[in-house]
Amino acid sequence: MSEKLETIEDYYQNVKLTNSDLFTPNDFEEGYSHFNISMRKYCNFRTPYNRRDYYKVSLIIGKGMFQYGTHQLYIDRPALYFPTPNVPYSWKCESSEQEGYFCLFNQEFLNEDHNFELFKRTSLFKEWSKPFVFLDDEQTATALVYFEQMYKMNQSNYPHKTNSIKSHLAAILHMALELRVDDVEINENPANVRLYRLFDELLNKQFPLDSPAYPLQLKQASDYATQLNVHVNHLNSSIKSVTNKTTTQLIKDKIYNEAKNLLIFTDWDIAEVGYTLGFEQPSHFNNFFKKYGNVSPLKFRQLKL
Repeated sequence: MSEKLETIEDYYQNVKLTNSDLFTPNDFEEGYSHFNISMRKYCNFRTPYNRRDYYKVSLIIGKGMFQYGTHQLYIDRPALYFPTPNVPYSWKCESSEQEGYFCLFNQEFLNEDHNFELFKRTSLFKEWSKPFVFLDDEQTATALVYFEQMYKMNQSNYPHKTNSIKSHLAAILHMALELRVDDVEINENPANVRLYRLFDELLNKQFPLDSPAYPLQLKQASDYATQLNVHVNHLNSSIKSVTNKTTTQLIKDKIYNEAKNLLIFTDWDIAEVGYTLGFEQPSHFNNFFKKYGNVSPLKFRQLKL
């Protein structure tokens, strides 16, 4: 697996150097919600083989070769593409005629809307799933409508355009789930991937947290290992081999993202948020949040409200 991680900032810098016709990061600021969309008719260059720290959804109309992890796939018909940030990939055009759209967005864009929690429990953007959904003519026409509406909204001054964009993106994700009849079954995967998938499902079942009366139960890697009836070292090595992250990293990432959601979308006091997330002492939660976000929970809430 490639160790290089391309950030959104890296991506925009590469675009600036290789193709100025593509979009520019007018509103990009690290740590804040970000979304952008572009037509694929400008995508006539080869993308580098890297992991990304952002999400991407593409409607591909045109021929080309994808390198996705250790696999190669030739695309010769319309397809939706949902790569996971943890798997390195690259694209090389095999024809000059490239149509469709692609959009990119960060974790903050997903986290600020509870409606996207559903998709975090599905096969989308997971290391063990197939990242392509091939489309017939009718399905392609439907997908084009969704992307065209997102593109139009992204260019507009409509004050509620973000809500409209999210609605159309959600429609595309639902479309992919409905059509994904050839998704990878758990028994088809290697043992390490099967274990990671079970862990991922168990992790996502813990969230969202609805009340301080029902705090987070599984907080550490050992808790998940016990639930999955495996040794914690085996769980750690399996997850590391699939995601290039440790079990503890994935758990803490999830807790941090949920902390931001609770601070924004609830009126619980800081101590209640921390307790619900498994922190017995408010100071422990405060230190954890500041380590991840470089700002205190209280300051974060004040900035977002």
